[in-house]
Amino acid sequence: MDLFTFILLVLVLCAVLFLVFYYFRGAKGNISLTRPVESRVDEYLDRRFQSMVEEWQLVTRSRLGQFQDRRVPEIEQNEARIAELKSYETGMQTTLTSLEARLDVLEKELAGKGNAKK
Repeated sequence: MDLFTFILLVLVLCAVLFLVFYYFRGAKGNISLTRPVESRVDEYLDRRFQSMVEEWQLVTRSRLGQFQDRRVPEIEQNEARIAELKSYETGMQTTLTSLEARLDVLEKELAGKGNAKK
């Protein structure tokens, strides 16, 4: 083995060792060699989960369940009120349309009587 081959072999070995060190640096959990990327991502998410929940203002399932238990009856009651108001609005629209039609008829009658007197 000549000097050039030896230097090339040492450089390749150093590069591989550097890549392995860089890939596994900071790893505190179990890194699976069969799925290294996925296990590395899982480890990162496990370490940063609480800070991500706080940063993104996420809600846990238990808090969501508590919110639903407290607020769903209130929301359903409000939806029932909205339905009542919608039906009232429909009735008022019908009444308003009827009154406008009656007003148009009265205006036509008054306009006809005003023309007859002149």
